[in-house]
Amino acid sequence: MSKKIMLVALGALVLAGGSSCSKKLGQFKSEYFTLNPEPLEVQGLNVPATVAAAIPAKFMQKNAQVQVTPVLVYDAGETPSAPYTIQGENVRANGTVVNYENGGSVMIPFNVVYSPDMAQSTLYLDFAVDQNGKKYTLPRVKVGTGVVATATLANAATVTPATARDAFQRIINEKYSADIHFLINQANVRGSELSQQGYVDLGQRLQQAAADSARVIEGITVSSYASPEGAYDFNKALAERREQSTNATVLSQLKKDKITEFGELTSNFTPEDWEGFRTLVQQSNIQDKALILDVLSMQTDPELREKEIRNLSGVFDELADQILPQLRYSRVQASINVIGKSDEQLVNLFNTNPSALTADEMLYIATLTGDNNKKMEVYNKACEVFPQDYRSFNNLGLTQYVAGDYEGAMANFEHALRLNPQAREPEMNKGLVEMLRGQYSTAYQSLGAAAGVPEAGEAMGVYYLQQGNVPAAISAFGDSKSNNAALARILNKDYAGARDILSAISTPDATTYYLTAVLGARTGNESMVLSNLRQAGRLDPSMLTRAKNDLEFARYSLSLL
Repeated sequence: MSKKIMLVALGALVLAGGSSCSKKLGQFKSEYFTLNPEPLEVQGLNVPATVAAAIPAKFMQKNAQVQVTPVLVYDAGETPSAPYTIQGENVRANGTVVNYENGGSVMIPFNVVYSPDMAQSTLYLDFAVDQNGKKYTLPRVKVGTGVVATATLANAATVTPATARDAFQRIINEKYSADIHFLINQANVRGSELSQQGYVDLGQRLQQAAADSARVIEGITVSSYASPEGAYDFNKALAERREQSTNATVLSQLKKDKITEFGELTSNFTPEDWEGFRTLVQQSNIQDKALILDVLSMQTDPELREKEIRNLSGVFDELADQILPQLRYSRVQASINVIGKSDEQLVNLFNTNPSALTADEMLYIATLTGDNNKKMEVYNKACEVFPQDYRSFNNLGLTQYVAGDYEGAMANFEHALRLNPQAREPEMNKGLVEMLRGQYSTAYQSLGAAAGVPEAGEAMGVYYLQQGNVPAAISAFGDSKSNNAALARILNKDYAGARDILSAISTPDATTYYLTAVLGARTGNESMVLSNLRQAGRLDPSMLTRAKNDLEFARYSLSLL
């Protein structure tokens, strides 16, 4: 081949090879892209998605670098996501390489913080090209429409804050007892035992209860014992005689004191008090204590037990002197109920002389009303009368939270923690306010410190929903019957579970009906959609405005609503 022909051929090859480098990039087409999910969905506080790009062969110029920016456009403006770079195979940079000859697949991430304006929106891709230093843009391409914002119905403001509970009891049971000791092998009650201070005090307690209309003697119990030495049958008969003589003594004393209402007198006897014996030995400093306890553990037959212990001749004298006399006794126990003030008496005292109430009584009074303003009044007074009781400040903050005064609520939750740094209720309630402020890291710390508080599960469930972690939210909600718990089930596509929760909510509100309408839309039940949206709108007209922009209801005509 001549030199001239070879040069012409070489030039042709250079032109052919260079065509993919000098030619401008063509326009991207919408069919190159697939959005997942479609439409976009709010997860937690964000709108995350992936745009899958299938770039065809002979499209991506070898020397081109393209910055792809997903942009969500809506009436109030537009919000771009982070740009993503793709590049031809000859570009030395860090973008994703797309082969010219074969094309390639690219996954473009999208993530922006949600705002309500985005419900009606369009997702575009913008393209900025740099080709050998020559920069130009390509027309934007539409890849999706609208954002499903159902997840934003998760609302920390609807979580019931943790109440620091009162310890008020209408009836308080008090128990008083005294022991009557017997001489060895005897069952008669000695006068010296009845003059012992413990028995005298018990008698006085019974007399006071009988004379006090606020006290009721619920019952008297006599339990009689024999010490575990000697023959079992003898000890059984002895313990029974001690029971009988003690019963007679108690009845005689009640008659003498003119106590006629004492509930029921019950009695029992224990032939050999081995359990009492074990306890006293454990508490003693007797020589060979461990050996005695081993005998008790290994030998179950009472007579063999006693025989083996007697064989410990060096120890038995100590037992007979220190332990066994304490096991020859009858215990008389009185059960007395103290009847507290009635609700009417408590309320009357609150209105006339609140300082006469205990802290628990005042906190209890607040539970007698469902009116948040009245609760607030009671807790304000409790803070005034009991300024060192953290519960009053926590519960006052609770009422402020319910009223929407989050700053005031936070101040009282923090004061409650200063009074009691270990208190978990105000810690949980702080977490709720921090969630409303968007301080999710500190909210998580506060909620974690409140583990075990009954209301904490609901609070953690909302936290996880707002982080986009639906499975963790469902676990945290447990058996809760609330709007937030139902929302978690809807987002998890557990529509039967969501229906069960929504139907079990005792006091449905506008959100309850709205969620039920969403459930109807997702299960294709038009009448369920319209009837529940109508009810939601009656309770909260703003719900209808939301519904008309909500993609959940895009298939339904809401004009009649």
